[in-house]
Amino acid sequence: MSAEALGDQLTGIRRHLHRHPELSNEEFETTKYITSQLTQAGIKILDYGLATGVIAEIGSGRSGPVIALRADIDALPIQEETGAEYASQVHGKMHACGHDFHTAALLGAAYLLKQQEEQLPGTVRLLFQPAEEKAQGAQRIISSGALQEVRAVIGLHNKPDLPVGTIGITGGPLMAAADGFVVEILGGSSHAAVPEAGTDPIVAASHIVTALQSIISRNVSPLESAVVSVTQIHSGNSWNIIPDQAVLEGTIRTFDEAVRIKVLERFEQVTAGVAAALGASATVRWIGGPPPVINDEALAALGIESAEALGYRAVKPVPSPAGEDFAFYQRVVPGLFVFAGTDGSREWHHPAFDLDERALPVAARFLADIAVRSLEYYASGGGAES
Repeated sequence: MSAEALGDQLTGIRRHLHRHPELSNEEFETTKYITSQLTQAGIKILDYGLATGVIAEIGSGRSGPVIALRADIDALPIQEETGAEYASQVHGKMHACGHDFHTAALLGAAYLLKQQEEQLPGTVRLLFQPAEEKAQGAQRIISSGALQEVRAVIGLHNKPDLPVGTIGITGGPLMAAADGFVVEILGGSSHAAVPEAGTDPIVAASHIVTALQSIISRNVSPLESAVVSVTQIHSGNSWNIIPDQAVLEGTIRTFDEAVRIKVLERFEQVTAGVAAALGASATVRWIGGPPPVINDEALAALGIESAEALGYRAVKPVPSPAGEDFAFYQRVVPGLFVFAGTDGSREWHHPAFDLDERALPVAARFLADIAVRSLEYYASGGGAES
């Protein structure tokens, strides 16, 4: 299939998905559409009992390794502001993170792999994963058993600040662990004119917000990276009453598991200590997000070979502090997650987010090629356990 023909086909698929976004765990029509596209191409659908999402497989039937390719399929609760003729037709919902691009690219890779199915030295399993935005989908895929027999998993994410034809590939950390927190601070209510009669949770909350930043400056090495961001403060409902409670919410981002553990421990210690010093108490509730995306070095080397063989430019990307539940797969099997340049004007999750669709055949060809190279690598004894 020519690059032009493939690009036209994938552009049509991407625009259909973009017009009809569905949120995490609601991807029922998206699931039907993906299933239809795969079935029409003669690609085998596997039943893993998923309510949404699709698992499929391409292979000659001969014995050999199994490699998984993954794309996420859910959208975001954002009202689109692109003004594009293919803009979302669903009020308040939008593919503002490019999962429509990822889905179309994986379908393109599936078409290319199907054309060479009889020559594949193993099997390629296709994971069209739901609920990435809620960090639930990857764990659901794993629990279904769809990763059984899989030697490695490969995925990609569009990257607006990289030009089309560029693939960002690196071994080691690529994306951050994303932990959410809710801190409840309990004080004692009183009239605002007599603050000494109570314990002001707003003052305690303010000191906690400031003190939390010392974790990054004094507990994390300058050679490491971490971010603590308080993004919400809720307290009180009257101008002349000191409330008895304040709530802080936010997120912590880290790229290393040891750093992550240290920051979470210090977060709880600082929060409790500052609150106690001011006569209040504080409890922390964690909203578990994905761990950091840590790429396998051998797979990263294969990815660079693949990109360069296809005539694309492989670059070492700047790690992103965004979270990505692809990381859960990497806790089970070796994995490679890369950035595909899409030359966009807006970052992920912006209501005017869009991308250059010329990147679709680039991403599809890369996924197909790295899948074949990975099959050959494992079939020849690469990655053997010691």
